[in-house]
Amino acid sequence: MSERRTRRSRRSPARRAALITVALTLMGGLSAIAAPTVSQAAPLPAEVSSGQALFTTNCSSCHGMNGQGVTIDGTQIGPNIQNVGAAAVSFQMSSGRMPMAKQAQQSSRNQNTFSAEQIQAVAAYVAAMGTGPAIPNASQYDPSGLTPEQVAKGGELFRTNCSACHNYAGKGGALSNGNYAPPLTGTGVTNQEIWEALRTGPQNMPVFSPSQLSDDDVKSIIGYLSQLNESPEAGYTLGGIGPVTEGFAAWFFGIGGLVGFALWIASKGARAR
Repeated sequence: MSERRTRRSRRSPARRAALITVALTLMGGLSAIAAPTVSQAAPLPAEVSSGQALFTTNCSSCHGMNGQGVTIDGTQIGPNIQNVGAAAVSFQMSSGRMPMAKQAQQSSRNQNTFSAEQIQAVAAYVAAMGTGPAIPNASQYDPSGLTPEQVAKGGELFRTNCSACHNYAGKGGALSNGNYAPPLTGTGVTNQEIWEALRTGPQNMPVFSPSQLSDDDVKSIIGYLSQLNESPEAGYTLGGIGPVTEGFAAWFFGIGGLVGFALWIASKGARAR
């Protein structure tokens, strides 16, 4: 009797271990069957993938790998661009403003070193990050076919919304804190860039949404600026800057000349002798 109990006690640990192993195997198999299948992320489209590589090399040091912006010691090196859209990228890169060679108060127009395909690729990558205006097609900014009335309306809209900064003749002007509004005529600015600037509001410029300026309004403004660019300047325009320089010229040369002439007459009078 005692010998049988001894055999049973010797078998019990081995049997328990075997049962635990079988149970764990069954549970593992059932878990593997019941677990949802994890699919691999779909590969990026070729254009977006190419844009990602260009963005990483040329833009991520200031804007971050995911466009979230970079701040160092409380100083913002580059803003968040996740929702600026493809049009903003196209404007900044095609005008040579980005990538910036160095930190400055305001990025200036510069020589563009990227091809149209490279700009399109980076724009596609940034557009995939969030929302924002797309790159326009030619029909949205080509002013050909506008009537004189539409061009005149564009002039009114420009003087109402833009001339305070860019001057009535699109020559640009100084702003506060070392900023400035760039010239819009005679500088290689394209119609597409004007459309993109209006819709994306680069740097100090406000964004003009379709609810403020419709697509037809924007095209009319572009038509007005195109007409200014094509119109010859007659006489001395004093840079087309406007009433500041013209007023100074009137006072300095006009009033000054009259004062000088009056003094000359007085010096020739009888009393002067």
